Amino acid sequence: MSVLILALLCGAVVGLALGALGGGGGVLAVPALVYLLGLAPADAGTTSLVVVTITSVTALARHAGTGNIRWRTGALFAAAGVAPAIGASVLAHRIPQALLTTAFAVLAAFAALVMLRGLRAARGATRPVASSRAAAPEQAVAASRSGHAGRTGTPAVQPEPPRAATSTEAADAGGIEAPSRSVGRAGYVRTAMAGAGLGAVTGLLGVGGGFLAVPALVSVLRLPMRKAVGTSLVVILINSVVSLATRMAAGGTSLDLAVFGPFVGAAVLGAWDGKRLAAKLSGAALQRTFAVVLLAMAAFMLIDVIV
Repeated sequence: MSVLILALLCGAVVGLALGALGGGGGVLAVPALVYLLGLAPADAGTTSLVVVTITSVTALARHAGTGNIRWRTGALFAAAGVAPAIGASVLAHRIPQALLTTAFAVLAAFAALVMLRGLRAARGATRPVASSRAAAPEQAVAASRSGHAGRTGTPAVQPEPPRAATSTEAADAGGIEAPSRSVGRAGYVRTAMAGAGLGAVTGLLGVGGGFLAVPALVSVLRLPMRKAVGTSLVVILINSVVSLATRMAAGGTSLDLAVFGPFVGAAVLGAWDGKRLAAKLSGAALQRTFAVVLLAMAAFMLIDVIV
């Protein structure tokens, strides 16, 4: 198979993953570029950063009119990662390839575990809703019986009044932003540390790190999930642009245009098809499949380093 066809196929698969899952493209792109197209890990990271940057701009434009982006929060979060991203980008070509491969394998395994954990949490959160729906017919039967029982002198059991939705639930259902709790000084320290860590990962390994940014924005800054997803695009874009510019300015990157052009073009086009795929298939099934692929890929990379 020629390099052109292989680059097109790999780029299309990465684009489908980006479009269907909204992230994870960099984690999938780097191993494909290294093991299937023969690029060095540092050069593969640079190509991956181009894909992440272009797709982040596209996704950010799509989310801009939804009100789910905290521009200032995203900029401040990313600002903490600018210096680590620059330093890590400079070091990317000076670190042994075996160490880079090992670090990337650990990151891929961690990303897979985060996805699987999120799926379990989402499944557990839906169980009470399902049980309450199943209990609705039983409450109707009990109500009819209570009316009959009232005529015979037996006290009727009145159903509990509906519980008022909390502000967080109302925000998730209606798109209204819930009032965020005070972050505090310790929260700002954790935010700076999370932003610095994400910038270092982006600069060193060439991945956007959306799977790390979203949990940090939710847990540290108390953002609702939809706003965290939109705001994470700002963080990913800034870190990717800084890392890419640093790598190009350092002059240690040699891009193979025969691989770079077809791969990036196919990835961008595949991202649009990935959106249609996400509308037809179950999001949980897509994430579960992607997580399994990441775990298998991480195991393969570690075995390759050891052997």
